[in-house]
Amino acid sequence: MDLENQKRVLDLSEKYGKENVVVVIGTSEAESAGLTAETVTAGDPTFAGPLAGVSLGLRVYHVFELKDQVDAAVYDEQCGMMEMVLDVDAINHEVKAIRDQYCQFK
Repeated sequence: MDLENQKRVLDLSEKYGKENVVVVIGTSEAESAGLTAETVTAGDPTFAGPLAGVSLGLRVYHVFELKDQVDAAVYDEQCGMMEMVLDVDAINHEVKAIRDQYCQFK
C-alpha cells in the first residue's frame, strides 16, 4: 500500500471513526493482499508510511470475499476475468487470517 493511500486510510479513520471504516482491497497476489491487510489493521510492517506503528484494527476484505454482496453483473464485469486466473482461495485465506488476528471490530 503506497504512502498516499495509507494517509487516506488514516484520515478517513480519524474523520469517521475506525469502527465505521471498511477497507476493500483488490491486489492480485496473496502476499501483497496480506501486506495491505496488515497495514490497515496492525500498522505498516515496513515502517515506511503514515501507518508505521499505528494499529487501526480496521475491517479489511478482499473484493473476492465480497462476491455474494455485489451485484452479479457488476462483479462479473469488474472481477470475473481476474477470478479465473488468480489464486482466489490463497488470497482470501491470507486476508482472513490477518483480519482474524488484528481486526478490532466484528
